[in-house]
Amino acid sequence: MKIESKNVEDYISKIPIEQKDAFQMIRNAILKTIDEQFEECIQYNMVSYVVPKSVYPEGYHCDPSLPLPFASIAAQKSSVNLYHMGIYSNPDLLEWWKSEYNNHCKSKLDMGKSCIRFRKYDEIPFDLISALFAKMTAKDWIKRYVQLLKK
Repeated sequence: MKIESKNVEDYISKIPIEQKDAFQMIRNAILKTIDEQFEECIQYNMVSYVVPKSVYPEGYHCDPSLPLPFASIAAQKSSVNLYHMGIYSNPDLLEWWKSEYNNHCKSKLDMGKSCIRFRKYDEIPFDLISALFAKMTAKDWIKRYVQLLKK
């Protein structure tokens, strides 16, 4: 499922009703703790959290005209997905997430490289999502990103 929109409010208005509360609660969990230097916007047809060009002028190496992506939330056909580049790029953060997830949820973790799929909306660990976003500032993400680009 692809939701096309120009802004966050429009995106949210187009989310199917059965996913809207879960999506909003994930968004609220992120907004509660995410570093203020990140900016919320629409990027790649998802609600995204990016390092704006005013903070990191170099932008995204794949397209330097774009701000540096960090995380996104998307309503998909049968799940609400959270994408987090910190988890993808930092093995210690990934291991922390995996071990903590089991302490917060009964259901098995459904995850790809940077994608965490939530299919059971009543089992989403909102406090854990907030804790995840508190673990990496924009400055931390830029430093990690630059290190990875040099490799």
